[in-house]
Amino acid sequence: MTSLSELKSTVRRALRQIARVKDVQEAEVFASSTGQLLCRLNYNSEIPCHGVEEPKSSDSFGIGIRAVFVGNGGPRVGFGSEARDLSPTGVRRALEKARHNAVPDPEFISLPTPTPESGRGSRRSAHYHDPAIMEVKDRVLVEAGWRVINDALKVFASSDQLAWMAGTQEKVPSLGLIVGGDVSLFQQRMAVASTRMPTVQTDESTFMTSYVTSMVERKNAKGSGYAATTHLAKFKGEAGGEAARNAVKAAGGERLPSGSYTVVLGPQPVTDLMTNLILPSLSADSLYSCQSAFLGELGRLVASEMLTIYDHGGARGMVGTKHFTCEGLPTGRTDLIRSGVLQGLLSNHYETQRLLHDPQAREKLGINPQDHPEALVPRNGFRLSGRGGRQFDAVPSVAATNVFIEGTAPHTTESLLSLVGNGVYIGRIWYTYPINGLRAADFTCTVVADSYLIQNGRLTVPLQGNTIRITGNIRQLLWNVLGVTKQARPVMGWGAEEVVYAPEIAIRDVHLSEIAQFMERV
Repeated sequence: MTSLSELKSTVRRALRQIARVKDVQEAEVFASSTGQLLCRLNYNSEIPCHGVEEPKSSDSFGIGIRAVFVGNGGPRVGFGSEARDLSPTGVRRALEKARHNAVPDPEFISLPTPTPESGRGSRRSAHYHDPAIMEVKDRVLVEAGWRVINDALKVFASSDQLAWMAGTQEKVPSLGLIVGGDVSLFQQRMAVASTRMPTVQTDESTFMTSYVTSMVERKNAKGSGYAATTHLAKFKGEAGGEAARNAVKAAGGERLPSGSYTVVLGPQPVTDLMTNLILPSLSADSLYSCQSAFLGELGRLVASEMLTIYDHGGARGMVGTKHFTCEGLPTGRTDLIRSGVLQGLLSNHYETQRLLHDPQAREKLGINPQDHPEALVPRNGFRLSGRGGRQFDAVPSVAATNVFIEGTAPHTTESLLSLVGNGVYIGRIWYTYPINGLRAADFTCTVVADSYLIQNGRLTVPLQGNTIRITGNIRQLLWNVLGVTKQARPVMGWGAEEVVYAPEIAIRDVHLSEIAQFMERV
């Protein structure tokens, strides 16, 4: 990992270097160093295996420059980057690439400028990351993987239910016990400054995740476990035990006939719906392009009045916390939906400015943004890519940080199940996507694991995975919320950057369709 001091000095030096270039009207310099360490989990009780496989790491660092160039036909905006070279030569190459890529952008107003909140970020603690993750050794990564595997195997070994299924405790491995998944550690450092904000802002953050799927293969039973934390010392490997317990409970799963049910969504389905459907519609760029399911709805009731959703990148001690965006602006709390009313949007500087200057903004938003600047504060401009984490070779896009979902009544799981009475608990979904476009709000997904009938306020019969599909409308789901648990857990969706602190949510009139009936004959 490149040190924070080196990134900071690189940005400061690059700004001085660019200031001497005559055709540059304004410029922004961003330098980052991002690391990821990962190991795969692969245990099978019937096949020789290593348990923890493929421990590996990746590290990317470099510099990115956004510049506005003076031209005969008006200003042109360009971006260029240089990997693994923070020297003046690397700066010069990145700037030349920006010049080569520069094009007129009639919607560009300026590079980011300070917001009323800009003074707050500098007053936050600079040391909220975990030095143990920043300096982690390979051995520690492998040990973390084994911690997850061992936690799962302890559950399997102590299960009376598995011993009964197998006939004796010694025959439990013959049931085909599988533990798969990964353990990942993330390290991020960045520095950014510009001609409009010449003070260099720096940030560094760490977090650690684990995703586990366990199976009892002979019983066609599957269970999930997941964990996310900011510090290595807090990682206990509990995702393995959770997945194994859920796999044991899933044995003997039954089918569910098609129909409309009152449903309790567990943390993973809540996260998947947020990541793939709700948050994209709460992003300023989707309203600008008229693709949002909430087009023209700012200031209006769009969900049950008991529901509140907000993003908070500056929340202390949370997995997705970052002090500064990749535009050098402070993160903070953005109320998205408060008591059912659409209050604000996730945005970066570019999207905020083009909506503020859009003659059709009132129709797109439902309000005049000039009268409600609090709805478009640019707290969510991050440079992200498919490699994960902050990346020097990407321009700022809009991304959430820590997403919180709250209800007016602080339910427990037990009180929520009691409220439902009879229905369905859905614990894991996948392949969640909009149909008919994001704006229509229609969607579908498949229920794959960790799901049960709710009878008389209790979880009873497990449901067979991959035999139920949810089809519905996300707007209707938000309207039909019956209750939300107070307890939430951090979950990161597949390929997502944001962390959803996901509760369990009860929703009425959810349509479930029985699928894959042909598999009964295979």
